[in-house]
Amino acid sequence: MLNRFVIAAAAIVMTAPLAMAGPIDTACVRSDRARGNAPLCGCIQQVANQTLSRSDQRQAARFFRDPHRAQEVRTSKRDADNAFWARYRNFAAQSERLCR
Repeated sequence: MLNRFVIAAAAIVMTAPLAMAGPIDTACVRSDRARGNAPLCGCIQQVANQTLSRSDQRQAARFFRDPHRAQEVRTSKRDADNAFWARYRNFAAQSERLCR
């Protein structure tokens, strides 16, 4: 009985699609701050997948390369930037809570 369970579990794992790196994960792994911490970056990407659109993820990934851009978006008077910043704050808070 146990052998059948182990074989079935192995089959599920072997046929599950591999997770692809997203823009947040890629930027995170390349950043000096993460120092290539792949598990942390992968967790942050998973949170991004749940909370941000793909477009939002690309915009947020730019913050890793250009932190000043985050400040510009945060202080912007544009409605679109304000809406993005609200989504980004939610993403950041969930990432901090879940990805330690």
